[in-house]
Amino acid sequence: MKYLVKFTFLLISVTLFSCWSDNTEDILDDNSDSQVSLPEEDNDLIENSVFSSVVEIKFGSSVGIVNPHSSSSVSVTTSGNNVIVKSTIKEVEYIISGETSNGSLTIYSDYKFKLTLDGVDITSSEGPAINIQSKKRIFVVVNNNTVNKLTDSNNYTSSSEDKKATFFSEGQLIFYGNGKLNITAKYKHALASDDYIRFKDADLTVSATVSDAIHANDAIIIEDGTFNLTSSSDGIQCDKGYIMIGGGTININCADDGICISTDAATADGYISILGGVINITTTGTSAKGVKAMGNLYYNDASIYIKTSRSGSEGMESKNIMTIDGGEIEIEAYDDCLNASKAIIINGGNIYCYSSSNDGIDSNGTLTITGGIIVSIGTTTPEEGFDCDNNMFKITGGTLVGLGGSSSSPTTSVCTQPTIWYSGSCTTNNIINISTSTGATVCSFVVPRTLNQMSFLYSSADLYTNNSYIINTGGKISGGESFHGLYSGETYSGGTQAYSFTINSMLTKVGTSTGGGGNPGGGGGRPW
Repeated sequence: MKYLVKFTFLLISVTLFSCWSDNTEDILDDNSDSQVSLPEEDNDLIENSVFSSVVEIKFGSSVGIVNPHSSSSVSVTTSGNNVIVKSTIKEVEYIISGETSNGSLTIYSDYKFKLTLDGVDITSSEGPAINIQSKKRIFVVVNNNTVNKLTDSNNYTSSSEDKKATFFSEGQLIFYGNGKLNITAKYKHALASDDYIRFKDADLTVSATVSDAIHANDAIIIEDGTFNLTSSSDGIQCDKGYIMIGGGTININCADDGICISTDAATADGYISILGGVINITTTGTSAKGVKAMGNLYYNDASIYIKTSRSGSEGMESKNIMTIDGGEIEIEAYDDCLNASKAIIINGGNIYCYSSSNDGIDSNGTLTITGGIIVSIGTTTPEEGFDCDNNMFKITGGTLVGLGGSSSSPTTSVCTQPTIWYSGSCTTNNIINISTSTGATVCSFVVPRTLNQMSFLYSSADLYTNNSYIINTGGKISGGESFHGLYSGETYSGGTQAYSFTINSMLTKVGTSTGGGGNPGGGGGRPW
């Protein structure tokens, strides 16, 4: 595994709180500790456990049972193809195989155990296909080269027990093995735990889900695997804990949130940390989020692609602080692509944001950019490419393009990298080019939408104070590579000079504006 998520439940609250202080200014001053590195939880490693006894259960026209402890500590009873296991001993492995169109497996255990799925196909007519009524740790091993299918019923038989998923557990679920596990959920969730779920490896497909595809109370940890999740509600949801993703390929098509925390707590709980993997999320519901953290959201070294299409739907949202240190982010959202309540901090990565009706990047608090390549597209005024209201907007590095009807203004007293703000109008596929006074290209950008009132914000390490520059429009680009319209290594030619100007401070504004404007045709633009 390329990126390993490591954690200890005992240390989570203390470590995370110290790394993500609620004091925004402290975080803006020092982001070096924003990535949480948590040690491996030894108890979740299957090699650290011993399972010396094997109980075999094979479904078919009748249930075949091999139980070496039938006379004492492991009871296996059947009613048709409904199997109930009650165990009072340690170190038991249950191997499940065979097919039933009208059965189920329920397990009660006083101790942790290993559940091996070895080509089993269970369809239940009374409730969950697998129902684990034990609060102990369960190692679920999906044997390689097997296909396993679980389907629950439309209605569950009344019971005092909590059971809310096709595969449900009161205790922790730790998945191993890359055999296929296909779950169809007709009642509520597909896979759920009232504790936490951890995937060391998996090949999981969820379809026809009435509610969430994966649902846990305390935590969801994905270290590796392949996940294809279709849901009528959320793709991956945790009630009040945290979600950590360190690798794997995750494809989510859902009506509500793709990956989310539902608790309303901007504390150590409620955070999402994405440290690796390839994630594709498509949401179709109103006000749905691709990724929603009620606490902090940390992102690095992953590749995520998000598309939302309904009113109020957003790409990635944090109700506290969002920190991006690297990786790939591409978002097409109806509403804001990136949104945070307290602060957005971008230290690296390749980031593309395109909003069809709002801001590209929107911080309700401060916005800090120290690195990365960022193309952020908002819509017509008052929407913006970069929006942080009247709060601090700090730029010290990176290459960024912001396009919209307006923009928040960089705070010059804290910026160390110059920014150009060019206003005017633009049409789809028009080119905006910034060159030095000697003709060397600094920036070539192909505009993706028509704006009668345009704010074009550009900042990079290629801009220098006391140097003169020219803005050209139109023309053509040959060669080079494009990152969503922002070119590198290209040759620009044939444009019309719109403005010439000299950078005298950390923010230079040229173009047309109600606050003043530069002179067209290269007549020496000036700050508004």
